[in-house]
Amino acid sequence: MSMGAGDSQDDGVWMMASSFTIFTMTAGFGLLESGRVSPKDEVNVMVKNVVDVIFGGLAYWMFGYGFTFGEWLANPFIGIGDYFFDPEREEPMSTDGVAGMAERIHVQSHIFVSFFITLVHSVAGHWVWHKNGIFRAMGVIDSAGCSAVHLVGGISGLVATVYLKPRQHRFKDQRARQISDPTKAILGFLMIWWGWLAFNTSSNYSVSSHQWTEGSRSAVGTIMASVGGGMVTILISRYATRKIEVDMLIDGLLASLVSSTAGCLFYTPWQATLVGAIGSSLALTAYPVLEKAKIDDPVGVIPVHVVGSIWGMISPAIFVCRDFGLPEHKVTNENDLSGLLYGGGVTLLLYQLAALGVIAFFSACSAITILWVSLYQSLYHASTLRLTAREEDEAEKS
Repeated sequence: MSMGAGDSQDDGVWMMASSFTIFTMTAGFGLLESGRVSPKDEVNVMVKNVVDVIFGGLAYWMFGYGFTFGEWLANPFIGIGDYFFDPEREEPMSTDGVAGMAERIHVQSHIFVSFFITLVHSVAGHWVWHKNGIFRAMGVIDSAGCSAVHLVGGISGLVATVYLKPRQHRFKDQRARQISDPTKAILGFLMIWWGWLAFNTSSNYSVSSHQWTEGSRSAVGTIMASVGGGMVTILISRYATRKIEVDMLIDGLLASLVSSTAGCLFYTPWQATLVGAIGSSLALTAYPVLEKAKIDDPVGVIPVHVVGSIWGMISPAIFVCRDFGLPEHKVTNENDLSGLLYGGGVTLLLYQLAALGVIAFFSACSAITILWVSLYQSLYHASTLRLTAREEDEAEKS
């Protein structure tokens, strides 16, 4: 079916509306993160979320889109060309990676990291989204950024929080995981939940020529994953603490959403519910591990984005069926690979694991490099990458 002027207009309106909705996630991330840090750092965290939009947006406009979708000198590893373009979808990319540094980093270093971590996301995005990308050509399934957005951000956040070491009093008293403003954190999560639906459903960039069915499937897959994750999270929280802990509720639901992002387009409702439930369960098991290892993760980057994205990338290799679709518009993936439950063997699983391993390694190496360069840049300006003990106590004025 050929695309007419009306189809093009429909696609344009769809993408504009989705982009505006996705942008509201900025406020959601700010509220969620500021509600989970110490009261003295709430304003700093909000300011740094604004910084993420400004400098992450600049990076994606200048180079990021070209790295992901550039068509000049086509190759499997990085896009070239089409720079200075399409920045509206970058904000969730930079926020994930830098959130793990909350309460411990100077604002100038935060700016530096936010700019360059966006480019790391963009290169990984080329591998899984561009038609010539090495993992897309293999048949890897990542509909809405499970690896390119959440795995990159989660691994970067893990590297950063280990590198910067815990906040001063994190493991010395009972302030460990207390939320300063639960209402603000929950409100922020609800805004992110709303924006997540727009992000996942608009990742095919079109509603014309029956492609609206893909957006509808993604919406159902996303919401049912969060329903499954929410149910399991409440049960686990009630069993473990005899009440519904706000931080567990938020992290469990976010992990279920991350788990849905790779295969939301392909899952049936029961599959999506199960994927979300398993993702939340796995994420909550990370809490005691982080406590024992004394890894300070103020806003839940590691359980949500590392654990959630690992399961999210594995789950399509189990549940995806290549014949899942309407007669007039089959929803298939590259190379028509099916998961283990539908006779596909281990081929898709091996491809998904390969993408996981390579992108995780690339993200870790990139994060280490960015932090080292940021450290030397700070020393050049007679500053430090990390807040001093006095600054951490007083809350640096941004």
